[in-house]
Order: sequence, then C-alpha cells, then structure tokens
Amino acid sequence: MATEKKILLITGGNTGLGFEAVKALCESQKAYEIIIGCRTVSKGDDAIAKIKKLVPQTASTLNTVQVDLESDESLERAVAEISSKYGRLDVLINNGGGSFDYEILQGRMSLREGFNASWNVNVTGTHILTTLAVPLLLKSSDPRLIFIASGTATLTETERSDTPALQRINASPPAGWPKQAIGMSTTAYRSSKTGLNMLMREWRRTLLNDGVKVWAVSPGFLATGLAGVGAEKLKQMGALDPSVGGNFLKDVVEGKRDHDEGKVIRKDMIQPY
Repeated sequence: MATEKKILLITGGNTGLGFEAVKALCESQKAYEIIIGCRTVSKGDDAIAKIKKLVPQTASTLNTVQVDLESDESLERAVAEISSKYGRLDVLINNGGGSFDYEILQGRMSLREGFNASWNVNVTGTHILTTLAVPLLLKSSDPRLIFIASGTATLTETERSDTPALQRINASPPAGWPKQAIGMSTTAYRSSKTGLNMLMREWRRTLLNDGVKVWAVSPGFLATGLAGVGAEKLKQMGALDPSVGGNFLKDVVEGKRDHDEGKVIRKDMIQPY
C-alpha cells in the first residue's frame, strides 16, 4: 500500500507509555500510519477505539498487528504482514517490555524464571524483532530505530543516592541473610535494561553507514503498570503521568533530538551509561 505517511510500528502500544506515544503522535500536525504491536490484537483494537474518541480529528491512520516478543513465529508473521501491506517501515519503536521482579518477590516466579523472562522480553525478543524489521527500515528515506531505556539502568548512577528515586533503588539492606526487600526490587529489570543499552549501541554501530538514526529513550519515572505495584502507588512515589513520556517519544520521532542520535537520552539531558 503506497502512502506518503510515515509508517511506524510501536510494540506495546496498547497501554501505558506506548498508548500515550500513539496518542501524542495522533495529536501531531504530521500524519502517520501507526501500527500498534501487542500480544492480544483485541486489546490493540480497544486502544485504537479509545484514541479515536480522544483525538477524533487525527490525520493519522491506526492499525494493529499481533506481536509476542517471546515468540519468533509471532515476530516473523508481524514483519511479513507489514512488508506485504506497506513495503517499508520508517520508524520502529521497541517499547514492549516487562518487569518480573515483583513476580519473583511474590513467589509467582522462580528467580531463574523471572530473570530469563526479563531478558527474553526486554532484550532477546527486541533484538529478534529489530533484526527482522531492519530490511524494511532500510527502504525508508529517513529510518529511525528507538529502544525504550530505563533510568534505573545507568551504571554510573548506581553510586548515587542523592534523590528519593535513587535512594529507593540503590539503598543497601542491613547485614544478614536472607535479605529483606527495601525500596523497589528491580534487579532483573534494571540488569536487562542495562543490556538493552548495549544492544542499542550495537545496532547503532551496525547501521551507522546505512543512515539509520538510533536512540535509547529513557522516558523518566512514569506511573504505568510495568512495575506490578499499581499506577496510583507509583504516583505517590513521585512518578509522572505517562503522557510526559509519550510526548517525549513523539519529539524524538519528529526530529527534535537528532543531535543526540546514538545516545541514551532523557528529556533534558544525555543519560550516563
């Protein structure tokens, strides 16, 4: 299907940060062909219906495709469907991800299960989808590849505790064993997101001479359902509305951070590795 609109795939676009990014793009004066990738197509359809009510005047077009980051077959089908329908991809936002530390803490997952799930969804599945989608990106005149980073993943800031947020994730528990959980338990999540930073750098190296612009976007501490503790509790801890991150992502798509390409970026700075 020939179209002058930018064709954009965003995984996990039916909820949280992904939903807000889709909404922000629909509010833009620019028109997009937005493909929401999610595990359950009906949830993507529900998100589209909601956005059409919120932004009825949008010039963008919305569709959904089934994307399960834990299934190679799902990813292969999704990319084949996009290739058949559109023939190219201008923007890939690797937003889909998971946090399983709370499942470990509650005993619903073993330590191995939780760590493997964190890496499988946040790193491995993302890498496989990107690998499959690159040939479509290379058909774009302005290809953009975005990974969703985390402020918890920076190695440099593990040595800091000068803000409440850093105190929560970096504080050391009292001596003795077993350790009691303090603050937020994010070991599996932040380890996988640190790995994702390297994945972004590897893709930037790989695609540098192809003209693909690559970023890891660190959207900030947002009140989404990702941590498994509830949006309201996160807001009480200082989390911002997910729309803040959604508008930030739109700005990156629309070129406002092109000068920071190849970096892990926050809204107002480069995030240290």
